[in-house]
Amino acid sequence: MKKEFDIATLAGIVSGMLLIAGAMLLGGGLGMFINIPSVLIVLGGTLAATLVNFPLKEVIKVSKIAVKAFFSTEESPTDMISQLIALTGKAKKEGMLAMEQSLKEIKNPLLKTGLGYIVDGMPLDDVRNALTLQQIAIHSRHKAGQDIFKGMGRWAPAFGMIGTLIGLVQMLASMEDAASIGPKMAVALLTTFYGAVLSNLVFLPIAGKLARRSEIEMVTMKLIMEGVGALQQGLSPMMVETKLKAFLETELQGISLSGRKSNTKSGKGAKAPAAVG
Repeated sequence: MKKEFDIATLAGIVSGMLLIAGAMLLGGGLGMFINIPSVLIVLGGTLAATLVNFPLKEVIKVSKIAVKAFFSTEESPTDMISQLIALTGKAKKEGMLAMEQSLKEIKNPLLKTGLGYIVDGMPLDDVRNALTLQQIAIHSRHKAGQDIFKGMGRWAPAFGMIGTLIGLVQMLASMEDAASIGPKMAVALLTTFYGAVLSNLVFLPIAGKLARRSEIEMVTMKLIMEGVGALQQGLSPMMVETKLKAFLETELQGISLSGRKSNTKSGKGAKAPAAVG
């Protein structure tokens, strides 16, 4: 599975930052919005809360998890259906043992595992249970990464408010100097600003992108499980195609996928539906 750079994630973050920076420049300049102690309170506090809430080994993987928001490894459902149809046809013509030769050509790990079970003669219910357990394990790992960014999205504004409270206390402690109240109040509000930006432009959107990636992958895995089950049941390629097209968008369900090679342009970028019955 080839990784593809998702320009939307980077474009969203960069454009958001540029719009905010543009508003700052129009209002008087960037210098008044830079305050190192405020940055340390928000970033340091968010990291500290993350370490308290999650195991260290999961927090260490945050950078690797974040990369998944910028790179896509989604497989085209039309290509996957075409591959399953071809495997079904081969099994019909040459027998189930011929699948052993096809295992070397299959790149999707779940499909390769499922076909391996079939070749080994595992009963259909056992194959479904084994693949379902793999699906649950993968979904659990995905959710752990999403939860980290969701947590950071909650805690960044909270520590921004804490920083603001610290600034207000310092401001009230020096009320005798009326001229310094305004500047100190501005600095106190910066931590809330930093927390809000990081939460709503970085942490929560990345969590949402990871959740969407996981959702699409789960649908693809469900498609594979149904295809492997149909193959073991001995269904015809036409029946397999009709059954698996339910996973495609409505406008793609009229396309004939029998005999279609995978990785073709017509299937590239096709999305699986969000919900599967």
